[in-house]
Amino acid sequence: MKVWFWLVLAVVLGTSPAFAISDSDLKAALSQRFSGDRTGACVAAGVIDNGIVATAYVCADPKSARSFDEHTAFEIGSVTKTMTAALLAELIATHDIALDDPIAKLLPPGTSVPSFNGHEITVGEIVTHTSGIPANLPDYHPPDPSNPYAGATERDLLDILAAIKLTREPGSKWEYSNPAMIVLSYALAKRAGKNYETLLRERLLGPLGMNETYVATRPPQVHLAQGHYPNGEAAPPWDFHPDMAGVGGVRATLADMLRYMEGELGTRDSAITPALTLTQQEVAYVDGHRMGMNWNLLVMNRHTIATHEGATGGYSSFVGFDRNAKRAVVLLSDTSLVTLGGLGQFGLHLLDPSRSAGEPRTATTADAKLIDALVGKYRLRGGLGIELRHKDSGLTIQADGQSEFEMGYDSAGDFYPHRFDAVLRPKRKADGTYGFTWFQGGGAVEANRIDPLPATASKWMPTDAQLPDYVGLYPLTPKFGLRIFVADGRLNVQGTNQRPLKLAPVEQDIFVAEQVGAEIDFARDSGGKIVALTLRQNGQVLKGEREQDTTTEPANR
Repeated sequence: MKVWFWLVLAVVLGTSPAFAISDSDLKAALSQRFSGDRTGACVAAGVIDNGIVATAYVCADPKSARSFDEHTAFEIGSVTKTMTAALLAELIATHDIALDDPIAKLLPPGTSVPSFNGHEITVGEIVTHTSGIPANLPDYHPPDPSNPYAGATERDLLDILAAIKLTREPGSKWEYSNPAMIVLSYALAKRAGKNYETLLRERLLGPLGMNETYVATRPPQVHLAQGHYPNGEAAPPWDFHPDMAGVGGVRATLADMLRYMEGELGTRDSAITPALTLTQQEVAYVDGHRMGMNWNLLVMNRHTIATHEGATGGYSSFVGFDRNAKRAVVLLSDTSLVTLGGLGQFGLHLLDPSRSAGEPRTATTADAKLIDALVGKYRLRGGLGIELRHKDSGLTIQADGQSEFEMGYDSAGDFYPHRFDAVLRPKRKADGTYGFTWFQGGGAVEANRIDPLPATASKWMPTDAQLPDYVGLYPLTPKFGLRIFVADGRLNVQGTNQRPLKLAPVEQDIFVAEQVGAEIDFARDSGGKIVALTLRQNGQVLKGEREQDTTTEPANR
């Protein structure tokens, strides 16, 4: 998982009034966000508000809606980690283990575990993603990349764990790590003397009445939704070693996930309730990440939201809740949306309707000037060469030793191959040229141009007299806006509660903040007056109309 600093990163979740939502309201919200989305995704949603439950199901293309009923299960991916944390919390509650104990205490005797300068990895560092165990293991190559965990064996895990060399002090840096959670899943199963699915069913699923949730042993009345890649092609389900499934192997129905959220809210009492409550307590705050036990905790104005997203090859999920407000959200999709940002933005909107819900990504046509600027040869970090070429009015991509693929373009400003799941996101630089970031398989890699830049027109520069034309306040959402002001002879931008940044002009009425990958396009009315702007950043497009700003100094607004 890559951590971005960007203008709209701040999660502003103030104390919002309680709201009631009906099934029809929820379906309308789903339709507004997903109708016409190029992925064709189908999404099942549930909202709990003070004990009232609303559910809905929407497909991006109603003409090809997939079958769904109350017994349809979805892979929930990494949301599984929160359940694994609950199993750990039960051990902690019985005083068998503590968060500051070494993880080796849970593992079979003799297991080799990496350390750094004598600092052993602790249980707490595993469940807060600060262990130092890397997100990607360069020496592990799955036999089937479309089912990456299926071939992993206990011997593989122990050998890889023994071979890991930590590069930093555990607890010093946040890095989302699936391998670390595989270690915990394995440790809990070995400690209990039963496989992960059996342990989960006995300790969590059974007490909460989640009788249609499973890992490998599917209840007879349950059927698994067919998963899909974002290009609409079918994706296979993921399989896990019986002791390693705690990283992301759970499949569940919407009704069962709502029962899980009731357990997290404390409104469905059971033997696991104290452990669920324990997982929600803050354990670490590192690199801007406030963590419970596998819960991401978003805190603003004394308001705490616990969230987690999940994704496998063909599915996406989101769960989030505000325990004090007794409000929770579950989103389950039959399409992997991880390369497109996942379901988090929409999930937070359902928790706080004043937040932007996002918009469908619709297929559109890229500007010819953009394609001209991108065409050329590049090298990805790691060495792979890529060439972008013209084809008719579109763009193609070809990596070293691979076939050439045609690319589509969507309303969020991303190019995407029609034949496989990836995203090419153009990035405007301060000198007016373009680079791009390549997203695939949950990773993000920068591309550097290796051939001469295309010829460009001379760079446009506004005069000192023109700079005030852009000054103003531009609200983008009810809780976030941009302030444009002049300082030191340059145009500057400041997002709500964020530091100011200098803007570089690249062409008339277009500026970039290269350090955060943001482009701001200003719009004029028929009389030539600046009346609005569009912020394009990290796959999001936000628009705001201008309001006059009479202040002269930057301020957090």
